[in-house]
Amino acid sequence: MGEKRMTKAKVGFIGLGYMGHGMAKNLLQKGHPLMVRGHRNRAPVESLVGMGATEAASPREMAEQCDIIHTCLSNSPQVESVFRGPDGILAGAREGLVVIETSTADPVSTLALAEELAAKGGHMVDAPLGRTPKEAEAGTLDCMVGSDAAIFEQVLPVIQCWAGNINRVGEVGAGHKMKLLMNTISMGYAALYAEVTVLGAKSGIAPETVRQVIGSSRLGNGFFDTFMRCVVDGERDIHKFSIANASKDLRYASNMAAAADVMTLCLSAARQYFVHAEATGHAQDYVPWLADHVAALNGTKLGE
Repeated sequence: MGEKRMTKAKVGFIGLGYMGHGMAKNLLQKGHPLMVRGHRNRAPVESLVGMGATEAASPREMAEQCDIIHTCLSNSPQVESVFRGPDGILAGAREGLVVIETSTADPVSTLALAEELAAKGGHMVDAPLGRTPKEAEAGTLDCMVGSDAAIFEQVLPVIQCWAGNINRVGEVGAGHKMKLLMNTISMGYAALYAEVTVLGAKSGIAPETVRQVIGSSRLGNGFFDTFMRCVVDGERDIHKFSIANASKDLRYASNMAAAADVMTLCLSAARQYFVHAEATGHAQDYVPWLADHVAALNGTKLGE
């Protein structure tokens, strides 16, 4: 497929959650014929169909009709489920099909699926995401891409429909590895921010003061801003990323560290916070809730 065709390629999109809806909307608005496949929540499907998308009966049907398919799901088992089986992507895959896998996934799974897709004549591109649903709606997400260099050039105009900061980081699998490094940093931040906020509160330094001093210094960043807007201002939906997803990502990163035989003390410590929070019934709370969790472990409440 040449560049001219790629700019008008028929695109499929599986996974219309917080990030997926905005990404799919931008593909439609940039002129791509779009086929969608949702889950239990019908609202994003109906929204996109109302804009001109068509709904696929199965991933297999999508693979039979689309040039490019995006998957944007929560974990590797979900990705594997839409690839495999009688109605999966692989059942309908044909020569030249490209799958852009944007989930935060286990690189081992990604490489296995890439081989299975290649056996059908298709190509895998792992392109996990950075930033938030706000940027997904605006079409300005960060994206780290693992793919063959020629395939990257082929799909770049499509990725540019929904991403503003795009980096090819290596061959297939490298994108998901880079994303795990990124999320190790961000979830490490979350654990550290939760700890110091609680330590400050118990030592006479209010969370508002922590935010003012750190946020106005060179240590401030976008993640710190949304984390503290939740903790201090009570904007509970400002940082829509669940404890369950954070725990999953740190588990994948731990697996990557084990495979590389690398000692990761900070990663292991951060992971235990999220594992504990998940185990105590808070899997669906958003990541900044971790500060409340750390406060409870220390017998206090923030603001007291």
